[in-house]
Amino acid sequence: MTREAAGDRIAVRRAILSVWDKAGLPELGGTLARHGVRLIASGGTARALADAGVEVTSVEELTGAPEFLGGRVKTLHPAIHGAILARRDRPEDMEALAARGIEPIDLVIVNLYPFANASRTAVGMGSVPADEEALTELIDIGGVALIRAAAKNWRSVAVVTEPGDYRELRAELDAGGGTLSAETRRRLAARAIRLTAWYDGRIAAWLSEGEEEWPERWSVAGERVSELRYGENPHQAAALYRDQAPRPEDLTAAKVLQGKALSYNNVLDVEAARRLVRDLHTLDPAGAHGAIIKHTIPCGAASCENADDAYARALAADPVSAFGGVVALSGPVGGPLARKLAEHFLEVVYAPAFDDEAREVLARKKNLRLLTGPMPGPDPWAHEIRRVGGGLLVQRPNLEWLSGGERPEEAYEVPTERRPEPSQWPDLLFAWTVCRAVASNAIVLAKGRTTVGIGGGQTNRVGAVELAIRYARELGHQPSGCVLASDGFFPFADNVETAAVAGIAAIIQPGGSLRDEEVIAAADRAGIPMVFTRMRQFRH
Repeated sequence: MTREAAGDRIAVRRAILSVWDKAGLPELGGTLARHGVRLIASGGTARALADAGVEVTSVEELTGAPEFLGGRVKTLHPAIHGAILARRDRPEDMEALAARGIEPIDLVIVNLYPFANASRTAVGMGSVPADEEALTELIDIGGVALIRAAAKNWRSVAVVTEPGDYRELRAELDAGGGTLSAETRRRLAARAIRLTAWYDGRIAAWLSEGEEEWPERWSVAGERVSELRYGENPHQAAALYRDQAPRPEDLTAAKVLQGKALSYNNVLDVEAARRLVRDLHTLDPAGAHGAIIKHTIPCGAASCENADDAYARALAADPVSAFGGVVALSGPVGGPLARKLAEHFLEVVYAPAFDDEAREVLARKKNLRLLTGPMPGPDPWAHEIRRVGGGLLVQRPNLEWLSGGERPEEAYEVPTERRPEPSQWPDLLFAWTVCRAVASNAIVLAKGRTTVGIGGGQTNRVGAVELAIRYARELGHQPSGCVLASDGFFPFADNVETAAVAGIAAIIQPGGSLRDEEVIAAADRAGIPMVFTRMRQFRH
């Protein structure tokens, strides 16, 4: 094999193909044959090419070694790897090939066993690992070895790993008279190594599930879902990646029904809204739930008997902040609810379904994004990741905030003289759940399982209490008679004293302050029942 044409273009004389996904294979084989490329292929790939009328030599014919170990060993042979790895500009490499009667291979076309897409099987609102033995057999060895060999020798060999790249390959071969440029080979090699890194990352993640200790090495493997309109600001570029096998309940699997492309902020807000609705569903599986989010923080949230009322009450909680917000609903959207949604400027609406009438109504809002998919389920092996200087900050998701099942009044500690009334428990647990979605320091006022005032992102907790009360009043709500939830303990009695002046009827908070006795005494003086959850819910 010699370099031909202009610059560093190479002529493709011989190619090996070994693909799981046979899409586009006959067309590609036809193009290669038309350019005089001799084809070598493994079992199923060879049969597919032959069935399409393309002349092909099987790997077994080439190597003289039939595949064995149930197909685990097929392409791992010097006649193949030597032909790929030999450096064309080194006489000693080419002499070594000639001494063994091996001809160079100039093009490697491989796609891998679908381990990554099979590593989880969706079940209800969560997922479970797929069959362990079947998954183990889907760990590709020969394909990865072929890809890495070709990518290592990219100066002389091209490697293609996705059916989506066949059109580009065919076009360049046609335009270049059967040759490929160095620029193309390098770009394809980079794609190939990114693929094997991602693939190995998925295998490592699966094998690591259940480990109690953090592994000594940890990598993030993502597959691009889409480029986004922009990042947090219009001058920033952004993209969305999936980091695990697709699950129907993942945001990356949501179906976009209409509207302009999503931005970075849209994606963050939709996920925040979905998670809040998920948590409210966990609290009350029989109810309907709605949340309106702005800048990843709830403007309003509500739980009731149907999605129409959940949206109406969430909107009424703070219609000013809801302008340009993101809505998530636990139930389907019909025509009447769609008309209510269309009355306001919203960025995104996420729901399990939109009926035909709803689609027709909302289609008039050309820029409104409609996304549909199930609510997310808990994934205990997921990771939450943030970038810090020189590294990644990683934690497991926060999936714990409720105790006691259907009888929380027996599970939670009540240190005050007064206990909450039975009618107050639903509001207390609702407010406590919404608190998880508010930036710390976080305070939530609620009544009738609807938010009344939210104070979040404050640097001191009494400031958050004052903010929630002030917002409630400015929006025409009455704090008196509401319950109050705090994501962290009250460090001083002034938080309770401020709540008491506003007429707060009951409080739920983690407890654990050095001044708990002072805080409890302040609640007793005001006659306010207070619940200790003994579980903090910070969101930074």
